[in-house]
Parts: sequence; structure tokens; C-alpha cells
Amino acid sequence: MKRKIILTKDGSTTIQLLDWDEQYHSKNGAIQEAKHVFIKQGLLQLKSIEISILEIGFGTGLNAFITFLEAQKRGLYIDYVGVEAYPVTKNELDKMNYVDVLNAKKHEKVFSDMHQYKWNEKQTISPNFKLTKRKQRFEEITDKNIFNLIYFDAFGAQVQPELWTETIFKKMYNALKLNGILVTYSAKGSVRRAMQSVGFTVERLPGPLGKREMLRAIK
Repeated sequence: MKRKIILTKDGSTTIQLLDWDEQYHSKNGAIQEAKHVFIKQGLLQLKSIEISILEIGFGTGLNAFITFLEAQKRGLYIDYVGVEAYPVTKNELDKMNYVDVLNAKKHEKVFSDMHQYKWNEKQTISPNFKLTKRKQRFEEITDKNIFNLIYFDAFGAQVQPELWTETIFKKMYNALKLNGILVTYSAKGSVRRAMQSVGFTVERLPGPLGKREMLRAIK
């Protein structure tokens, strides 16, 4: 599938899949979307300072890197698991400008290391941030009662509907601890109904720039 690097409206980069007309992050701003959906409506809703996170779609590592920065700022202890079946190439990662746009030059090595670490091995990024990248299809997830928070950042239902089904959301429900939260940029009615059908309590929230709404689901 043809891919190219594009600049989003907040000045940050993302990868576009030309055949699908789909992006890894919003064209209205990769960083602003990540901060709004996953940090503001997800991470900052949790009261504990010890948090386990599952990311569905590790991709460019943007969500993981922003979460790392938040952990340093807020004194959080995070065990982060990112699932990805089709890793981004080094050439593409070299063109991502997140370190510069986030003014995070002192953590540039962290962003680089996140992508160079071996798959399927837990790594200590810092004293308060551990990362495990799992090279795995979402359908293969079997975790039970492990995570406080899920970042559900799969490609859109219009191009990969099989990732937004009751079957997948049942796996997400099982993976969360009681009162755990799942957040996603999607606000489709079919997605909300699939979440509700497996037991989630779902709320619509104001979406990031360019999207009217997003979803947050609670176990």
C-alpha cells in the first residue's frame, strides 16, 4: 500500500495511506488529537499515580511518547503496552517531527529508543515508565483484568471494520480492570453500540479539532 508523510494542521507529521485515504493521526493535528483524546479524556481521568495502559495501534509511537512526557510532568508510574501488527519503518520514523513540535529535545533519545527496543520484551524507559511493544494482531489479545486504560487507536471503521466489532470490544472489556477506561477518537453509532453490547457504559464527549464527538467507555 502506498504511503507518504504529510504535515497536519498543528505542524506535526503523520503517515497517510494513499489507497485508503486514511492517516495514522488526524489531518487536523496529530499532536492535538493525541492530547485531547488519549491524555485529557483518558489518562487525566484516572486518580491513581500507578497506571497500566494498553494501546491498540502503537504506530508512530506518538501516543506513547506524549504519555511518557505526561508521566514525567505529573509524577506518574506507567506500565505501557503497545500492540502493533505492522511496525512503521525506520525511514518513516526519522521523518516524524514530534520531538521538535513538543519541545522535548531533552527526551529525543527516549523517542528513538522506543522504536529501537526489541518487540515482546518489557523495557525500562525511565524509573517511572516501562514499555512493552507487542507485535501482535488485535484479534490475538487475551489479557484479563490487567489494564486501567486503553487507547483504542486503530485505523477507522470505514477501512478496517473488523477492528470495531463486538468481538474486539469484548477483548478490550476483558483486558480492563473494573472501572477501567477505554478512549477512542471514533464516535460512530455502530461502535458505541458494539461497546455497549459487551458491557461498557459509553459516553459521547466533545471530539478533538475537526471532529464533533469522541467516545469514552467504562467497565
